[in-house]
Amino acid sequence: MNLIEMFQNLVAQVPELVQPVIVALAGAVPFIEGEGAATIGIVGGIHPVVAALAAMIGNFACVTILVLLSARARTAIVMHRERTRELALVGAGGGTLVETTEAAASDQAPESSRKAARREKFQRAFTRYGVPGVSLLGPMLLPTQFTATMLVAAGISKARVLAWQGVAIFLWTTVLTVVISTAVHIAH
Repeated sequence: MNLIEMFQNLVAQVPELVQPVIVALAGAVPFIEGEGAATIGIVGGIHPVVAALAAMIGNFACVTILVLLSARARTAIVMHRERTRELALVGAGGGTLVETTEAAASDQAPESSRKAARREKFQRAFTRYGVPGVSLLGPMLLPTQFTATMLVAAGISKARVLAWQGVAIFLWTTVLTVVISTAVHIAH
């Protein structure tokens, strides 16, 4: 049984009041996100508006948490690099700035080929479309969770990332909710 089937079964087994919570949890999962979670809810018998809202909330809550954590990690890394440069310039540790920077770079673990491919795909899209484009087109390329953390890691402000990710989550979830609810309505 895959993750989507698991969420569908869970929605079917819990009381109606808990079903939107399950949809919100599904929305927090990368590759399911708001669009998939809304679909799970609609197919599970939840009213499309309730399913869409729960899915959007779950997706956006997850993205918000990841953006805040990524911003803190980026700040820590930038501060560490600045301290390393300052120490190198003062002569602490006996190395030059070049040696210290090379040592810091060699400490980083090599990226997996999958992660490197994902990063390259993101970078091409970011260069071509900017923050709005990557956010709005992101769900076709990468999950919003990945896109949002990469944007913050690139130095884009948390507020700007969250604003555009919110717009993207709203638009994509709304479009898919309309399509799926129309299909379900026609099928019945």
